[in-house]
Amino acid sequence: MNNFRTARQAAEAISAGQTSSRELTEELLARIAADTAVNAIVETRPEYALRQATAADEVVASGAALGPLHGVPMTVKDAINVAGLKTTWGDPPFADYVPDTSATLVDRLAGAGAIIVGKSNVHTMLGDFGQTSNELYGRTNNPHDLTRTPGGSSGGGAAALAAGLTYLEYGSDLVGSIRLPAAYCGVYGLKPTAGVVPLDGFQPPGPPAPASEFPTLSSVGPLARSAADLRTALRVTGGPAGKAMSWRLEPPRHRKLHEYRVGFVLDHPDAPVTAQVGAALSDQVDALARQGVKLVEGWPDGVDPSAQAEDFGFQVGLFFALNGGGGDGEDFASLAQVFDHEHRRLATRATWQAYFEEVDVFLCPTSFTTAFPHDDRPSDERTIDGRPYDAQVFWISHASLAGLPAVSMPIESSGLPVGAQVIGPFHEDDTAITFADLVAGSL
Repeated sequence: MNNFRTARQAAEAISAGQTSSRELTEELLARIAADTAVNAIVETRPEYALRQATAADEVVASGAALGPLHGVPMTVKDAINVAGLKTTWGDPPFADYVPDTSATLVDRLAGAGAIIVGKSNVHTMLGDFGQTSNELYGRTNNPHDLTRTPGGSSGGGAAALAAGLTYLEYGSDLVGSIRLPAAYCGVYGLKPTAGVVPLDGFQPPGPPAPASEFPTLSSVGPLARSAADLRTALRVTGGPAGKAMSWRLEPPRHRKLHEYRVGFVLDHPDAPVTAQVGAALSDQVDALARQGVKLVEGWPDGVDPSAQAEDFGFQVGLFFALNGGGGDGEDFASLAQVFDHEHRRLATRATWQAYFEEVDVFLCPTSFTTAFPHDDRPSDERTIDGRPYDAQVFWISHASLAGLPAVSMPIESSGLPVGAQVIGPFHEDDTAITFADLVAGSL
């Protein structure tokens, strides 16, 4: 049985003839079909996937040039359009919706040789950043402890990676929906720089949404079992939509760990970390110090983390108000107030960018907690170890507000997975990715 840990390893084995795409795809589909506990993958298309795998093997045999994901089976979140697969957003009224066209990112993954075998579970209308459950497909469980959440709303994809049910996943992140599941499931997740990956085809079922230049905090990005796979996925999906447009991933600032200058904060009164999270993060910082990394403790000058978290909350409310998601119009009665918050958002980005002139990445928790038990209470009644449910949002809010790239990477922990968040400079996604890769010892 093939047991390649990462998508890149699988692609290399296929191209070298060590295995076939057909064999890899058959094995993956069998594992998905046999799963009765995690419930991460909600739809597959075996016949299509096996035809594509056979064709991929024929290309290998021909000696033709291969894409970086050639023959690798993978999944995408059930909120991203794939022609021929349902896009339901976990909502019963959309149970039978099948789009005619795929999202640009899906076409680009296919162009790199990937085989989209199916869809991963989401929370209903992506409405929960901490859990993944809906009336159509039920609840997704964390493979590390089935009584606990995998996070939301991309919990299906993160759980699938942790359970060996996919080699690569593509999700979305407005309120930490890539980073929180990655942290809770012990995998890697990237929220790219805002706007780097096209958002077309990521929308509730229905006619294609018209293009908009209004700023949005929402991003689509990859989840994987290695930082290197994040880089590969971003390289093939990034850049403006349209064949005439060109784009390249900026190279990392450094390629050796000891060359990095790392800012860090390990705790904050607004979302105090649990003992396990705090110990794991502290141990990670100590390990970096032993490896010669220059460490700078404290928030950047000019950053008020509590105020920025509040500003992020306003922006999320505005996003939902503008997109018909239940925002309260009275909250945004003043156009001047909206413009004021937009100026503050851009000022926040400028403040962080000034900080990144002296520091390469910023390290902090992804969440204050590890994966917590499933909780079916109304969201406003939920708590986590006596703390507010929405305290999960604090640590992911700063990169989201500024539109900065952020990687959640798993770090050594004595119990459930712990995620550390690596925030990078605007449009320097690979600086954060490469740092995470170096920490894992992959380079």
